[in-house]
Amino acid sequence: MTEATKRFFDSLPSRAPDLLGGLTDGTLQIDLGTDHQTEHWLVRMRPGSVQVSRERGPADAIWYSNAALFDRLITGEAQGVAAVLRNESTFSGNVVLFLAFRRFFPNPPGTRDPRETARRAAGRPA
Repeated sequence: MTEATKRFFDSLPSRAPDLLGGLTDGTLQIDLGTDHQTEHWLVRMRPGSVQVSRERGPADAIWYSNAALFDRLITGEAQGVAAVLRNESTFSGNVVLFLAFRRFFPNPPGTRDPRETARRAAGRPA
C-alpha cells in the first residue's frame, strides 16, 4: 500500500459530509492488487458519513483495481468509470455505491467548472 492510498482512505470520513448525501447507503469493498497480494478496504457509506476499515465483506458491492491504477485515480490522473469501461478494473454489485464513491476522487489536473469559465468570460467574479 502506498502512503497516498492510506492518506486517501484516512481522509474519507472528514470529507463525507460535503460529498455524500441522498440515497447513498451501503458497503463497498475495494480490493487493490499488487503482484500476488490483495489489500482490502471496506467502506461503509451513509448519507453524510463514511466508516473505513481494512476488513473483507460482507459488502453490497466489490470493486477490484490494481494498486497502481488506484494511485492514478486518487491523483486525478485517471477516471474510475473509464477504467471500468476499459476493463482495467472490475465492479460488481450496487452501482450506486461506485458512483457515490467516485466523488471522493479529484478532478483531472487543469479541469475547470464550465460555469466558472463562463462567468470569467462575461467579466463577472467567479
